[in-house]
Amino acid sequence: MLKRLFDLFCSVIGFAILLPLFFILSLLIVLDSSGGIFYRQMRVGKNNVDFGLFKFRTMKPESDKKGLLTVGGKDPRITRVGYYLRKYKLDELPQLLNVISGDMSLVGPRPEVRKYVNLYNSEQQKVLLVKPGITDYASIEYFDENELLGKSTNPEITYIQEVMPAKLNLNLKYIKERSFAVDFKIIFKTISKIVIKK
Repeated sequence: MLKRLFDLFCSVIGFAILLPLFFILSLLIVLDSSGGIFYRQMRVGKNNVDFGLFKFRTMKPESDKKGLLTVGGKDPRITRVGYYLRKYKLDELPQLLNVISGDMSLVGPRPEVRKYVNLYNSEQQKVLLVKPGITDYASIEYFDENELLGKSTNPEITYIQEVMPAKLNLNLKYIKERSFAVDFKIIFKTISKIVIKK
């Protein structure tokens, strides 16, 4: 209950403060390419229930039909503005709406798409026992995940066999350690990563 109140308070305040930035980014997205401002993708949340995750649109329309993974700046589906939104994680800001609605928390395992959740083993499925979050240990460790996958000859195989298991291990670590102190530490480290990102 306290975590929910904390999430709700911070998200509402954060959304209000960031509203001018939301407007500016929305305008840049509209001017840069055709398509909507937001992108809603189905992800798997707590108790294995699907929900719609919000992001600022960073790719050309219908791009998700060409694959779910992106490979950094080399991916031709990413728009010019989208590249910078992804680089500085600004495309994730609309997920404050997911936190307000109760689908997500500020800190928790990043929600995955159903295609990859179906590959989880019984131990990995434990991450579905808690509410997913905007950031977590794995988000910090794999801050440059798209660039990492861009170096692979087969990004999806690399993701499934190497990246995803490592991220899930970090998610399970968070579940064992979770507390307000840990959440504050993760939030601080995430902000630091974004600020020092060049």
